[in-house]
Amino acid sequence: MFPLPKIKKTNRLKNKRDQQVDRNKIPSISTKQITNYKAAVKPIWSYGIELWSCASISNIVIMQRSKSTILRAIAITPRDVTSHTLHTDFNISYVNDVIHERINKYHKKLEAHRNPVLQPLLQPINSRRL
Repeated sequence: MFPLPKIKKTNRLKNKRDQQVDRNKIPSISTKQITNYKAAVKPIWSYGIELWSCASISNIVIMQRSKSTILRAIAITPRDVTSHTLHTDFNISYVNDVIHERINKYHKKLEAHRNPVLQPLLQPINSRRL
């Protein structure tokens, strides 16, 4: 192979550098993408979230990690953007926060319910998990 002239080589390096800079740009995310996330993805992972209060921490962390990965894919952000930045910019709660909000809402509904059969559900269970 013949050596490339210096001009072509510098142009090729400059183009490569420009491509890397473009890849690291953070495009603006539309509200349509966030709406699609809230309409399609959020109901899937939040289904039955009231039961997750008894889930292990490692399972909740796995759900949070997958949620952050989905947000990162929607926003097309580079790896150096933190998950905290993604959640604050898009105004989306963490999995743990959503779990606590929904559990509190569920318990308030049970307390206000007039059926006395449901009152034992409010009592903490003292069984040990394996």
